[in-house]
Amino acid sequence: MSVFSRERLRSFVDAPAFQRTIIAVITLNGVALGLETSPGLADGHAVAFVVIDRIIVAIFAVEILLRITAQGKAFFRDPWNWFDLIIVGVALVPASESLSILRLFRFLRILRLISVVPSMRRVISALFSAIPGLASILVLLLLSLYVAAVIGERLFHEAAPQHFGNLGKSLFTMFTVLTVENWPSVAEDVMAKEPLAWIFFVTFIVVTAFFILNLLIGVIVSAMQTEVDASRWKEDQELELEQHNALMNEIRALSEKIDRLEARSPAAADTDSSQGAGPRSRPNGLDEVEVG
Repeated sequence: MSVFSRERLRSFVDAPAFQRTIIAVITLNGVALGLETSPGLADGHAVAFVVIDRIIVAIFAVEILLRITAQGKAFFRDPWNWFDLIIVGVALVPASESLSILRLFRFLRILRLISVVPSMRRVISALFSAIPGLASILVLLLLSLYVAAVIGERLFHEAAPQHFGNLGKSLFTMFTVLTVENWPSVAEDVMAKEPLAWIFFVTFIVVTAFFILNLLIGVIVSAMQTEVDASRWKEDQELELEQHNALMNEIRALSEKIDRLEARSPAAADTDSSQGAGPRSRPNGLDEVEVG
């Protein structure tokens, strides 16, 4: 395939209209999969659902083939392309008794919206880039949860055995308190026998729900801001490159016009004629006169 044809195909694949069409097909696929879960619709329109599913899979397969043809080896260097390729490849596997579980992966096609929509792709990329910072904060959160569960089991296993009877119950109770959902009922059960237990619960909520979770949110927001800045920098670089190429093309065109004008100007013609005519002859007799 020639380079020109590949560039034209790449322009077609990257065109906004083509991308909007794929988004519409993915959305239609999601609606069809949702309607298929209704027993009445699934039984009454089983053939229609099968036809729609095969048409959508065919469209996805053609899209992947066009992108591979347009991008060549560069297609396989993008992780998002591998994501799309795996999802479409699983859809092409024929469903049988032994591979019936693969039919459940049809619902993963809806996740292709993540790879198609640039803003959603940036969010996921930011989450992946924030994993090192998230891991440290999550470990800190788990340590706080574990320490609080051990302390709670030691202090309140007799006052509220339904919440702190053993380490497992204590861990689940403290996780419930961490979510700040219905924690006053847990505190009231304990405070019925231990009036000062509110200090323990308030301290745990302030440390975990307010401090550590806010750190977690801060890391995610920082990673997303970095991803957005990187995307904007890349767009700015591409725009500057386009502007530079356009300016250079204009300069070349002006230079060619100037060269053509100089070649056609009368001064240039006179100069060329004077250089090619040679020395002029003197009047008769002057060349014989010797200046003394």
